[in-house]
Amino acid sequence: MKVCSIASGSSGNCIYVGDGDTHVLVDAGISRKRIVEGLNSIGVKPEQLNGIFVTHEHSDHISGINMMEKMFNVPVYATGRTLDAICAKDKNGVIKHENLYEVHADEKVTVGNMEITPFSTSHDAADSVCYTLSASGYKTSIATDLGVYDDYIVQHLEESDVLFIEANHDISMLEAGPYPYSLKRRILSEKGHLSNEDSGRLLCRIFGKKLKYAFLSHLSKENNYPALAYEAVKCQIWEDTGIKELPFKLAVAKRDEPSELVTL
Repeated sequence: MKVCSIASGSSGNCIYVGDGDTHVLVDAGISRKRIVEGLNSIGVKPEQLNGIFVTHEHSDHISGINMMEKMFNVPVYATGRTLDAICAKDKNGVIKHENLYEVHADEKVTVGNMEITPFSTSHDAADSVCYTLSASGYKTSIATDLGVYDDYIVQHLEESDVLFIEANHDISMLEAGPYPYSLKRRILSEKGHLSNEDSGRLLCRIFGKKLKYAFLSHLSKENNYPALAYEAVKCQIWEDTGIKELPFKLAVAKRDEPSELVTL
């Protein structure tokens, strides 16, 4: 299995997961040009894509879907209400409805030799999900745009080899920043985003012998810094577990360029 974040942050998200002849994206929230450049940088042609799995309909997760579907005829997978929301935003009628496939939380989808499982998330969207992707004995999980996590989320993320986990904001930066009060409340709510400390606490419930890589993802451009997120998460894990030397590689997924290509 090969995994790479092509872009991650509040301004756009796209993750590649491949295994053998199977190639999928989770979200396409950046331009077609940037997606193609990111795929080319890891030796994948956009024509090889077997599907785009969408978490929810916010622009930082779908802005590149129209052109990817138009140029490369890529199937798009999402929950029914998310597909409806995507189509409602497709004012020019670019998306071919025959290329849209509905998924349901907790029901596995097989694409090539990969098994993808959507699971429900708490976010201010029509019907948001995240995904686990399994192939060749390995598992990659995405856990972003979570207002809150619970045992259900933890169970889906357990036994992951690679994990993309939200570390959206530093609470003090957000509270003191320029956002209007209503937006601050939304981000901090159970339908918003996880803070750095929340990300560390969630990691404490997940990591074990199998986790090899954890990428802090979906960082806010205005309310976080990569180095701050990294240190805050490490400190939270240390505080909760007493572990100073992490048994997995912790990194921050890059905002404007592909992150490290992980090969398992």
